[in-house]
Amino acid sequence: MDELSGPVLRISRAQLARNISLVQAHLDPSRLMLVMKDEAYGHGIDAVVEVAQTGAGVTLFGGYDVATSLRIRACAALDTRIFAWATSDDDDVERALRADIDLGVGTRRYLDRVISLAEAINTTAKVHLKIDTGLRRNGILPADWPDVVTRAFAAQRAGTIEIVGAWSHLAEASDAEDDLAAAEFKDAVSVLRRAGASPQDLHLTASAASWWRPELRGSVCRVGAFCYGIRSADGPEIEGVRPIAALEAAVVDVEAESIRIGIGSLHGLPSTLVGAHVATSTGLREVLRIDDVTTTLRGWTDARVGEPVRLFGPGDQGEVDATTLAERIDTVGEEVITRLTSRVRRVMED
Repeated sequence: MDELSGPVLRISRAQLARNISLVQAHLDPSRLMLVMKDEAYGHGIDAVVEVAQTGAGVTLFGGYDVATSLRIRACAALDTRIFAWATSDDDDVERALRADIDLGVGTRRYLDRVISLAEAINTTAKVHLKIDTGLRRNGILPADWPDVVTRAFAAQRAGTIEIVGAWSHLAEASDAEDDLAAAEFKDAVSVLRRAGASPQDLHLTASAASWWRPELRGSVCRVGAFCYGIRSADGPEIEGVRPIAALEAAVVDVEAESIRIGIGSLHGLPSTLVGAHVATSTGLREVLRIDDVTTTLRGWTDARVGEPVRLFGPGDQGEVDATTLAERIDTVGEEVITRLTSRVRRVMED
C-alpha cells in the first residue's frame, strides 16, 4: 500500500457475486430487488451494478431516490427495472418517468402529481402503491386505501399509470407485530385485485425479514445489507455470506511504543472507537487515540512505515466486521461503511 494514497476500501467482486447468488437461492422463488441506497451501501454504484448483472444476473434494483436510480439506469442493462421509493419533487419525477423508473407512491397527493406529470409528457408511469402497515414511514393509511386504489385504477384504465406493484415496510419490532402488518398488507392487495389491478411485484420484507420470515415474503424481496455481507445488528452470521469490503490504512509513523496510521476523524472514523482492536501484521492492536487524519495504535516490534493495517473486513487477518465495529458506537454496520467510504478510495479487486 502506498502510504501517500490514504485509506482504501478494498472490495471483492467475487465475494459480491457469491453473496448475491446465495441470497437469490435462499429467496427463491421470490425475486431479489438489490437495494442500492447510500452509494450501494458505500461500495460504489457503478461497480456493484456491473458485478450484480454480469456475475449474478440481477435485473431488479432498488435505488431509493431518483438520483440514485438514474445513476443505476446509466450503467445498467437495457432490460433492467429500477424502483425509486422516496417521494420526489416534480423535476425528479419527470426525469424518472423519462428514464422508465418505477415509482413508489405512498400518498394520494403524490399519486395525483405522478398522474399529472405522466399526462403532461404523454407516458405511462409504473407505480408501486404503498400501504402503511404500522411503521408510519410514508404509506397510505388503511382507511384511505380503497379510495386511493379507485383513483389509481381509473388512471390505469386511462393509460396514465400502470400499477405494477404493492409494497410496505415492516417495523421488525416483534414477530407478532410483523404478522399483523402482513395481514394488513394481504388485505390491501386483495382490495387492489378486486378493483381490477394485477400487481406483479408484491414486496413487504427487507433483508432481515426476507431471511428469517419466509412466510412473509412476496413475489419480490428488497435486500441490501446481506448482499454486501453486512449482518444486521446483533444478528448471526449467515452461512456463506461474507463482507465484500475491507478498510485499510497504512502506517505513517513509528514510535517507541505506538504507531500511527493514516486515517482519522476527518475520514469519518468516530473517536468512540478508541479501545477497539484492529488487525496488523503481528496480530490485533488496540486503538489508543483518534486525531483528525491519523489514528494511534499500540505498537509492535518491526512495525514499518507503509505496511497496511486493517480496521474491518471479512476476518481473514483477524479483523472484526463492520457491524461488530458499529456495535461499539451503538449504530449499524452499513452506517459505519457509508460514513467512511465517502472519504476514502474504493478499489474493486477480483
